[in-house]
Amino acid sequence: MKESIIMIGANGQIGTELAAALRKKFGTENVVTSDIRQPQVFAEGEIFETINVLDQDALVALFEKYKPTQVYLLAAMLSATGEQYPMKAWDLNMTGLLNVLNLCVEHKVQKVFWPSSIAVFGPNSPKENTDQYCVMDPNTMYGISKLAGERLIEYYNGKYKLDIRSIRYPGIISWKAQPGGGTTDYAVHIFYEALKNNRYECFLSENTGLPMLYMDDAIEGTLQLMDAPKESLSIRSSYNITGISFTPKDLALEIKKILPNFVITYSDNDPRQAIADSWPSSIEDSTARNDWGWQPRFDLAKLTQDMIENLKTK
Repeated sequence: MKESIIMIGANGQIGTELAAALRKKFGTENVVTSDIRQPQVFAEGEIFETINVLDQDALVALFEKYKPTQVYLLAAMLSATGEQYPMKAWDLNMTGLLNVLNLCVEHKVQKVFWPSSIAVFGPNSPKENTDQYCVMDPNTMYGISKLAGERLIEYYNGKYKLDIRSIRYPGIISWKAQPGGGTTDYAVHIFYEALKNNRYECFLSENTGLPMLYMDDAIEGTLQLMDAPKESLSIRSSYNITGISFTPKDLALEIKKILPNFVITYSDNDPRQAIADSWPSSIEDSTARNDWGWQPRFDLAKLTQDMIENLKTK
C-alpha cells in the first residue's frame, strides 16, 4: 500500500535527518515536511508546507490535502529554552500534541511517531541504569510536558486504538543540523569549537555524565520501531533507548586523541547544570532490545571520529 507521510516540526535536529531517511525509504513524493518556518535548504523535490502546530485550521487543511497514513510530530520546545518560556513550552508541547492526536483519530492514520525524552526522569529517578518503569518526577516544563504526553499517547492507543509509537531520546549528537536549545547540546557545540578555535567553554561540569545517542543510531532506531509489528510492542508510552554515556571530560579526552591541542574549560552557575543533575547518567533499554531489536552501532571513539571527519568537510 502506498504511504502518505506528514512530518510536523521537520526543521529541527532530528527532523532534518529523519525526513531525509523517510524520503529515501518511501520516495520524496510520498513525504510532506512542515514547520513554522521554511527550511534554510530544501531537499531536491521536497514537498514543504508552512504550518504552526497550534493553528487548528491549518492542520485540518494539511490532513485533508495529503490524507496521511503516517504522521511524525516533532514540533516541541526543548529543555533549556522551555525554562525561559515555560508557558509557551507547555502550550506548544501539549496543545500541539492534542491537536495532532485528534486529527489522527479522525483521519484514521495508521501509525504515529512522537518523541519523548530522558527529561521525563527527575531528581528521585534512579541515576544509574534508569529502568523503563521507575519514579518519574521531572522538574522542567519540557520534562513535565513529555511525561504528560506519554500518558496521553498511551491513553489514545487504548481508547481510540491509535497506533502511536515513541522513543525517550537521550542527548542526540549530529553534524548535519544544529541542536535546538537542549541541555545536552554541549556535546555538539564542542566539536564546532574544537575545529574552529581549538578550545571550548562547557556549560556543564567536567564529571556530568549523561546518556547520549549518535544521530545515525537515532534514525535507524526510529525506523526500526516504526517497522516493528504492532503485536511485538509491549510499551505504549515511550521506549527507553540509549547509545553511550559519557561526561564532558570523557568527550574532551577523546577529541584530544585527534586534535591534541584542544583545550576545554568549564563555566560556573549555568542554569543548565541543574537540569542535567536531575537526569540519569545511564539508561537501561533491554525492553527496546527485546521488543524490536534495538542495537546502537556507535561508541564514543567511533562517534568522535565521525563527527570530526564530517565537520571538517562541512
